Amino acid sequence: MVDAGAGVRAARTEFSGAPGSVVVVRDQEWLVTVVEPRADGAFVHVTGLSELVRETSAVFSSALDRITVVDPTDVGVIADPSDRFRRSRLWLESMLRKTPVAVTDPSLETARGGLARPLDYQLRAVAKALDPDKLRPRILLADAVGLGKTIEIGMILSELVRRGRGDRILIVTPKHVLEQMQMELWTRFALPFVRLDSSGIQRIRQILPASRNPFTYYKRVIISIDTLKSDRYVAHLRKQRWDAVVIDESHNVTNSSSQNNRLATMLAANTDALVLASATPHNGKAESFAELIRMLDPSAVSPTGDLDLAEVAKLVIRRHRHHPDVAGEVGDEWAERQPPNNIAVPATAAEDAVARELEDVWLWPDGATPYSGKNSSLFPWTLAKAYLSSPAALAQSIRERLRRLDPTVPADAAERSALTRLGELTDAVPITASAKYLALREQLSTIGVSRTGDTRVVVFAERVATLTALAEALSADLKMSRTKGDDLGQVTVLHGGLSDTEQTAIVESFKLESSPIRILVTGDVASEGVNLHSQCHHLIHYDIPWSLIRIEQRNGRIDRYGQRHRPQISTLLLTPSTEHFAGDIKVLTRLLEREHEAHGALGESSSLIGKYDVKAEEEAIRQVLAGQKELDEVVRSVDEVVDAGGIDALFAELALGDIDQDEPVEAVGAPNASSGVYGSEFEFLADALLEFLETPQLAPPSGADWTVHKQHSIASLTPTPDLIQRLEVLPQDYLKARRVKTTYKLAYTRARGEHELLQARSGESTSTWPEAHYLAPLHPVVDWAADRALAALGRSQIYAVRGDVPFPTVLVQVTQTNTRGQVVAAGYFTVGFPDPADPSGNWVTTHPNPLDAVQALSLADVNGGDLTPADAAGLQPLVAAAVRAVDEPAELQAAAVRTETTARVEAWIARADAWQAEAGALIQRGDVLDRRERITQEQKHARAMNPERRLTRPLMIAVPADYTGTES
Repeated sequence: MVDAGAGVRAARTEFSGAPGSVVVVRDQEWLVTVVEPRADGAFVHVTGLSELVRETSAVFSSALDRITVVDPTDVGVIADPSDRFRRSRLWLESMLRKTPVAVTDPSLETARGGLARPLDYQLRAVAKALDPDKLRPRILLADAVGLGKTIEIGMILSELVRRGRGDRILIVTPKHVLEQMQMELWTRFALPFVRLDSSGIQRIRQILPASRNPFTYYKRVIISIDTLKSDRYVAHLRKQRWDAVVIDESHNVTNSSSQNNRLATMLAANTDALVLASATPHNGKAESFAELIRMLDPSAVSPTGDLDLAEVAKLVIRRHRHHPDVAGEVGDEWAERQPPNNIAVPATAAEDAVARELEDVWLWPDGATPYSGKNSSLFPWTLAKAYLSSPAALAQSIRERLRRLDPTVPADAAERSALTRLGELTDAVPITASAKYLALREQLSTIGVSRTGDTRVVVFAERVATLTALAEALSADLKMSRTKGDDLGQVTVLHGGLSDTEQTAIVESFKLESSPIRILVTGDVASEGVNLHSQCHHLIHYDIPWSLIRIEQRNGRIDRYGQRHRPQISTLLLTPSTEHFAGDIKVLTRLLEREHEAHGALGESSSLIGKYDVKAEEEAIRQVLAGQKELDEVVRSVDEVVDAGGIDALFAELALGDIDQDEPVEAVGAPNASSGVYGSEFEFLADALLEFLETPQLAPPSGADWTVHKQHSIASLTPTPDLIQRLEVLPQDYLKARRVKTTYKLAYTRARGEHELLQARSGESTSTWPEAHYLAPLHPVVDWAADRALAALGRSQIYAVRGDVPFPTVLVQVTQTNTRGQVVAAGYFTVGFPDPADPSGNWVTTHPNPLDAVQALSLADVNGGDLTPADAAGLQPLVAAAVRAVDEPAELQAAAVRTETTARVEAWIARADAWQAEAGALIQRGDVLDRRERITQEQKHARAMNPERRLTRPLMIAVPADYTGTES
């Protein structure tokens, strides 16, 4: 209920406003953008409206400052003299853009607006994450490798930002994909994140005191899990709440006894929205997978650790290349993989001698092996695996073991003697004379890799010694340049021993058409999350991982969405003539075949072995190679996985499409437009800049310029000082590469934006950052323009305009917010006054969305007008009457929302109560106590979701073209 008689409402500690409210603090007027509840009141984020603080951002504490909310009925009406009522249209568009979409609104608004082809299967993932039936947005994106989980993350985050739930966001990724994630989110969705890699941390130390919490200074941060482990960051994290947290490659945090898991659990408890992403989301242990599910929804795991599979299915989305929802959409954007090219390579005589020595002395001796350590069953297979990688890898393993042996100890002496003999045999096989290397040379020639050609290839091997030896040999034999320091060559090695910035430089260069790299020799550091497909569709496994997970991850670097050429994946299989090793190669060949079979049926292969852990899979395959188990015992068929039940079956059924895990297409088919005032971000920005540049009191200093190149769909802007200040949070590499603080180039059509991305990776470009950045809905420049437009109107004022309406009509907005300051419903009403002299005789029309409400005013059908200040002032009584008139329909809307929200909240609380009751018998267990506390906190959060406050705000009044005053 709005108290029309009160001029302002004020309170200390308690804050009754919501996003969109106009408040007065320290005798200045501000627009509320975010309300952040605290134990002692609220932090109120605002943008200045008064002349003294115009365009200034600030945060006030209701516990410290007197924050008064302006009464919406106590407004003045002023005439808009601008051409075609430009100021009014700008103000209305800005207000609608600044009003968060209701958290209960299932439709999508910004997910389609980014620079990414909006595929239905991705939009369905977004709809599932934002499902209003959930307590809050939480999801495990378990799509198989290559489907675009980063794009889904960007879509989800953009929708959260539009809903007022994405002010503070933390993204945690492996360090080698920090820049890739940062680039995708910025170039495609205009979401800037501060990257805290080694160089970013160094920059922060120059800006902030050591004691300052960087997570309060920067609202949106992307950081690696390794960096977060430092004591300094852990201490800061404990004090910080987030609107959203994203944990990429989340299978790395499933071990409940690891520091990674403790960090992830802490983040999950301190955030509203949580997005976990992993193509291999569990390690086969129900308890480890339960840890992920607890992070998303603790009530989905019983106190005894049992999974509620029905609830799990609501939290997880899983598709793959051949899933029914995906296959028909990706089209030529994901070329079908060519049949596997498994190349059997007969060993040379010298290599056979090494294999025979390994078999007779180390792997299958008549008596005990020479190994003097504790793991006598494992070390010989370490040697065998190194042998199958390269002579250089085996030689390195021998040297490392010899360094640990004491020649004065008899047992050590015997092992030293055996290792020395094996080393001598190995030294007789230089890599350039090894069979696999010669086969690699032949394969490179076959696919066209040369010093003067354009064809590229990724060569994977497990051991750093193999990588180094290959790079040296290939650069010499093919007369190709080698990477030295920062100077990248045609042959480049990528491995985990490089710094994060060195790894990033190599990966980003490989994406460029102008990159010198032709042969990328890499270890498995590049097997997770790195995109290598933009300029490459050839991949060679120089050695074979004894893990289906690792094989799948490697293949996914080039076999992924956006690959226009059919990926060709070749594997070199060294085949000694000795009895046992010949059998080993058959096993490894069948392993490759099983991976290909699972790729087509399930889109992933980890469930075939069911270990969900690379090391555990390697041990299982070692047992097969040692003759302890049969391959069929260890590696199941697709049908066996489905029939097994439990988590494996759940994921298999999700991947096969046997479980309906998606929202209906209709639910995500049409975006919920924020307004109908302007047709695009570009039209709005162009009009805003025209108004700013022509209005002396708002004219930006320093000779700002705005130029539109219509032929190329590019606009150029000279940033103003206040805009430059906002641009400081943009990716630093982007700011430096494109010099946007001097001239900011914006691509204002999707086609041009895509072209700019392609250009950045082709031709002579030296940077993967686009020269002209796509003007996405959430672009900081658009946000800056909206703040300027809002600042143009004085305190407690609205515009009067002429429209194609039959009589004076007031547009009124009503938002319902919960105690957390989130908008849970937004209503739009037009109130018409057939007789302006009698405000009590009014017609109220409820509109389904702001687009419909704005269209009811028909602002596009007028050319501006001659309303006098007196005419406008005479309309003020209609505004107060309109606010009172919508009170009843707004209350009906609030009651409906409250009923619906209460039903959802109570359903969750009932589940939580059942959990608490079951936990009662186990209360002495420390882990159950911790989980019980989490459930209690979730219950408190649930109760805070109900709508508690209503904000009614008149936005504009439109009068007929022939209106001359209230007397008519």
